[in-house]
Amino acid sequence: MLCVLRLRGCSIVRNRQSLRLALAACASVVLLGALPVPGALGDPQDLDALIATMAEVSREAEAQAEQVKHLEEDLGKKEQELADYQRQVDEATRAADEARANVERTQAEIDRIALAKYRGANVDPITSVAAASSPQSAIDRSAYLQALARRTENASKELEVAAAEAAAAHNRVTRAKAEAEFQVANLKKERETLDEKRAELEQRTNEIRSRVDALEEEQRRRWENKNGPTFDFDPALIDGENPGGVEAARTALTKVGSPYSWGATGPDSFDCSGLMVWAYRQQGKNIPRTSQAQMGGGIPIPKDKLQPGDLVGYYPGATHVGMYIGDGKVVHAADYGIPVQVVGLDAMPFVGARRY
Repeated sequence: MLCVLRLRGCSIVRNRQSLRLALAACASVVLLGALPVPGALGDPQDLDALIATMAEVSREAEAQAEQVKHLEEDLGKKEQELADYQRQVDEATRAADEARANVERTQAEIDRIALAKYRGANVDPITSVAAASSPQSAIDRSAYLQALARRTENASKELEVAAAEAAAAHNRVTRAKAEAEFQVANLKKERETLDEKRAELEQRTNEIRSRVDALEEEQRRRWENKNGPTFDFDPALIDGENPGGVEAARTALTKVGSPYSWGATGPDSFDCSGLMVWAYRQQGKNIPRTSQAQMGGGIPIPKDKLQPGDLVGYYPGATHVGMYIGDGKVVHAADYGIPVQVVGLDAMPFVGARRY
C-alpha cells in the first residue's frame, strides 16, 4: 500500500565554504536588507529572484552553522586534551615528589654511614684487625668494616640513581606544565572564535527567519517547493545491500515534514547533518556530526552505485547533506521554512557520497 508523506512547516539552511564566511556575514545582511518586501512582489520573475537570493544566503548560513558545529567539536576535544595534560602534570608532580623523597632517604643513609666513620669506625682494616683482642674479635671487626664499605658504596650508587630520577621527574613536570599552559592559551582563543562565530550565525539566521516568515502564502509555497519535492513515496519499497542503511533510510523518512532548526539532531527538529546523525543513531551507530565530517568519513561511493542509507554531499565543500533512499531520491532537511523533504538526487549540485 502506498504511504503518502505529508510535509509540515520546517526550517533549514544550506552551506558554503568556510572560506566565504567572514565577508558573507556582513554581505548577507546587506543583501537581505536590499531585497524587496515580499508582499510587494507581483512579477513571477521578481519572486524567482527573491527565492534564488534567499536560497544563496540560506546556503551561506548553513555553511556557517556547520562551521560552528565543527568548532564546538574541536573545542570539546581540546578540553579533553587539556584534562589529559593536567593529569600528566599531576602524575609527573607525584613522581617528582617521590624521587625527591628517595634522594632525602638515601642522603640520610649516607649521613649515618659518615657519622659511624667519624666515631672511629673508619680505621685502616689491617690496623683494626691487628688490634683485635682475639681471633673472633678480628673476624667480627673485619666483617663489620666490609659491610660498612658495601653500605657506603651502595648508598652512593642509590643516591646517584635517585638524583637522576628526581631530575628526570622535574623535567617531565616542567614539560607537562608548559604544554598544559599552551593548551589553555589555545583553548581561550578557540572559545573566543567560537563565540564570535555564534554571534555572526545568530545575526544571519535572524535575518533569514524574518524574510521567510514575511512571505505570503503563495510565496511560501514557492519557497517550500523550490527543490521539487516528492509528496508520495513508499518506505516499504526501500531495499538494498546495506541492511543498516536501509533501516536508517526508513527511519529518516519517518521525519518527513519535521521542522528544521540550526544545530538540531532530533527527535522533533533537525538540521541537514543532524537528520543523518539521528537516523543512524536509531540503528545503534554513531556517525560524524557535520556534513563535511560525514563526507570525510565512511566509504566513498560512486554516484551510480548508491544504495539506500548512503549519505550524499551537496554544494562545494559538502556544506549540505542528504540520505539516498533509492529510486533516484534523497531525504533531507533543506532550508529554513522548508520541512524535511524527499527530493530528486540531482535537485542540488552533487559533490560525493559515503556509506556507513
